[in-house]
Amino acid sequence: MNIGIFGGTFDPIHWGHLRSAEEVGETYRLDRVYFIPASIPPHKRGQTTTPARDRLRMVRLAVAQNPRFAVSTMELARPGLSYSIDTIREFAGKLKKSDSLYFIIGLDAFREIGTWRDYQEIFTLCNFIVTSRPGSKENDPLKGTGIAVKKLFCYDSKHRNYRHRSGTRIYFIELTDIAISASEIRALVRQGKSIPYLGPSSVQQYIKRRGLYRGRRSKR
Repeated sequence: MNIGIFGGTFDPIHWGHLRSAEEVGETYRLDRVYFIPASIPPHKRGQTTTPARDRLRMVRLAVAQNPRFAVSTMELARPGLSYSIDTIREFAGKLKKSDSLYFIIGLDAFREIGTWRDYQEIFTLCNFIVTSRPGSKENDPLKGTGIAVKKLFCYDSKHRNYRHRSGTRIYFIELTDIAISASEIRALVRQGKSIPYLGPSSVQQYIKRRGLYRGRRSKR
């Protein structure tokens, strides 16, 4: 199987997340794409995030109708900070020899990978699919990652991707531009504005029912 893993806070999940996962899954023939809500993202320590149970419920509602999509709670179940290396190790440890693992990540986040815990090991465990940034025409995922990361890869002109010495690869995909952000959605809700067409209706209804992003939450 070709397995994709797609992590994030998903606070809340929206059409940008879902369309990105769909295009990546179709292009690279992924049999399954796992959405993995983070518990405590290292790069967002100290920032307030919506409780895990709400973010998880919204993700489950959003992906319920897509047979390619699934949800993993491994980061929510793991105590402490949600380091990607721990998640990737866990997935890699369950793979069969014929399986392939793909880590789906946005361009901006990938360019910070040199600051991640054990990033050099990550490259040996899975392939990377780096997705374009809305409105950007940049198509070189290694640009801006730093010399320490660049020296680990060589460019394969035949396949137009980067190859790690372990055999894993970095792929770049230019996605349909959908300039939606979770922070914008939260801001709109705080301002009392509507959010139709920014995410699945089931997620919008959940946000309203739970009173999320308004500074209060339902006790139900």
